Amino acid sequence: MKHLGGEVKRELGRFGPQSGIADIVEAWPAAVGETIARSAWPARVARDGTLHVNTADSVWAFELTNRAADIAKRLGIEAIRFAPGRLPEALDPDLKTADSRPPEPSESLRQEGARLAAGIEDENLRKIVARAAAASLAKGLSDRSFW
Repeated sequence: MKHLGGEVKRELGRFGPQSGIADIVEAWPAAVGETIARSAWPARVARDGTLHVNTADSVWAFELTNRAADIAKRLGIEAIRFAPGRLPEALDPDLKTADSRPPEPSESLRQEGARLAAGIEDENLRKIVARAAAASLAKGLSDRSFW
């Protein structure tokens, strides 16, 4: 009679620490960069060896799917799949605080906001719109990242 212990351990090992997910999680930020790592994170390795990665939304999933071959090569894996899903919380509390504060508009952005709002007759409304436009322009600049 054949003992099943070895076979059971081998099968369970595919989903535990031996599955390689720990190594992938460790290598992930360096392989994809800080910006992508904040919006996409490895979730699991499927039975067929495909790495499943959760993304912040479907836009991130679509964009990263276009780069899947390059990312898989950097990680040394065969296949990778991106889909919207739950992401881990930031471990560093300062990162959360830094991300939640809006960027301060520069003087040139304040001037651009004032220029955009110049046609508004009501002075109070014009000032509010100018500040909002400058803040929006500053936020737009801080959201732009390139890989």
